[in-house]
Amino acid sequence: MKKIFLMIFLFTICDLFSQNELYGEKLSSNKLTSINELNYLFTSLKDGEFNNTKFKAKVVDVCKMKGCWMNLDLNNNKQVMVRFKNYSFFVPKDIEGKEVIVEGKAFIDILTVDELKHYAFDAGKSKEEIDKIKEKKRIYSFEATGVVIP
Repeated sequence: MKKIFLMIFLFTICDLFSQNELYGEKLSSNKLTSINELNYLFTSLKDGEFNNTKFKAKVVDVCKMKGCWMNLDLNNNKQVMVRFKNYSFFVPKDIEGKEVIVEGKAFIDILTVDELKHYAFDAGKSKEEIDKIKEKKRIYSFEATGVVIP
């Protein structure tokens, strides 16, 4: 009898460790958009437009202060900056290099010099690097409602 309880306990523990980490809202069952499709989507978006989507990508950078934003790799030297809907959740600060699945809305954003400097500071950039920021920048942006770290 003890062996049965031990086996059940071990299976339960294994199941807990194999589960994905969820931040924010549960993701839909919609299929993932490929990175190629996402790149095309961003090039076709006009200012003020957005597209609801879900995709998987590698984390390039994450806010070192709170985990309140992250940059994801879109290949071909392209990245998307992911922020979290209503600032309602954060991701771990140590997930650089990991794959994540995000769901939410993709859009084009223009960051001011002050915003760019703020994000550079959050990313741990040096004062010299931050001082070099002199112009606003048009970026691929994403407002995530949910994030899964598989």
